[in-house]
Amino acid sequence: MKTSAVPEPRTAAALAARRHKTETALKRVREAIIRLRREKAQVSVTAVARRADVSRTFLYDNPEARAVIASAMAEAGERRTQLLADQGEEREATWRERALNAEDALKTAHSEILAQRNRIGELIGQVRDLEAEWAEEAVQRITTENTTLKQRVRQLTADNRSLDERLKAARSNLRFQDRRVADLEARIVDPASGI
Repeated sequence: MKTSAVPEPRTAAALAARRHKTETALKRVREAIIRLRREKAQVSVTAVARRADVSRTFLYDNPEARAVIASAMAEAGERRTQLLADQGEEREATWRERALNAEDALKTAHSEILAQRNRIGELIGQVRDLEAEWAEEAVQRITTENTTLKQRVRQLTADNRSLDERLKAARSNLRFQDRRVADLEARIVDPASGI
């Protein structure tokens, strides 16, 4: 079997053309990264490939392109990590405040319910003591008062349940925020894991 030899000048021209194409693609990659930073968009392999009009394979296979993107992503990651940490602290403070407010409202509702139950007990005792002696009008008035108080107790119980659910939700959100802050702190300590 015969193999045809490619003349040396053609090989050199092909290599030069390939080098030129690679350099042009690398230039477009750098420009795409600069545009993404200017627009404050996330720097990722997909975004750079789209903006630079190159394949993702080129970005992964070419060591210089890979290094430029890794550097840009690391720099963007540090800024994003700091921004997320600041936002996480603000959210955590907000959720803590909401949880404390819900706990205060829950305590107030509990004490109000207890006071209303005591008042109902006193009124029922008075009704029973005086029921035989009272006129029909008085019995009707006390019955109406009793019904009103029972409705108030039902309303306060419902409010208490609602506040209790809000407190549980606020505590759940606070736990989520604590985990998020821990995750962000871990990313700050080990920035390579976020890439």
